[in-house]
Amino acid sequence: MDVVTRHIAGDGVSEAQWQACAWLDAVPVCDAATLLAGHARLVVVSPHPDDEVLACGGLMAATQALGLPVVVVSVTDGEACYPGQAAWSPQRLRRTRQQELARALDCLGLAVGDHHAFHIDDGAVAASEAALATRLLSLLRADDLVLGPWRLDAHPDHEAVGRACALAAASRGCTLREFPVWGWHWLDPQDAPRAWAPAMRFPLSAEVMQRKRAAITQFSTQLGAVDGLDCDPILPPTVVQRFARDYEVLIG
Repeated sequence: MDVVTRHIAGDGVSEAQWQACAWLDAVPVCDAATLLAGHARLVVVSPHPDDEVLACGGLMAATQALGLPVVVVSVTDGEACYPGQAAWSPQRLRRTRQQELARALDCLGLAVGDHHAFHIDDGAVAASEAALATRLLSLLRADDLVLGPWRLDAHPDHEAVGRACALAAASRGCTLREFPVWGWHWLDPQDAPRAWAPAMRFPLSAEVMQRKRAAITQFSTQLGAVDGLDCDPILPPTVVQRFARDYEVLIG
């Protein structure tokens, strides 16, 4: 669909605006067992380490609890998030962000899960989109449920990963669902029924919610909870609160 404004800037749409959106309350609810019925694995493809936990960390934890394997793919290492910050060079961020992800997955009960880091350059995924789709195709199975970023999420890496996921999933014949990350920031809630149809809400139990919140706190670099960062963090409280809900939303 054609979305009029796709621009990540400022504080974005407030959580209060989303909570006042009648459509969000009306999105059909689907539990983990129903969503995963007929699938042998959950494969989550993330543009940067943290996107997977923010958008669907709860579902990942619930899938693990059901006894199904969870495969996590980190397309980039997220090393370009703080350009010009001398204390946080791309080399340091590559190492640190993968360590943060490992701790976050541990919080979700996925310490022994299957994790693939593709190490594609952060901010340049579109240049490797065809190769990424081929690599994903070799990883996927027909009975996988694949979660990838929304193809109109406004971040170029997210959109390129979303397109590659769609191509690979279609080629392999497996089911694809998309998760918005930055879409929550810029999309007018009144446009959600048109932009995110069909959609489903996955409710999080108190235990899963506790695990997810603990996992999010592991991304210290993104939250700004590190020394030597002389700029605003990628994930200020206004952004994090969109992912602290007791449910997650999938598109498709």
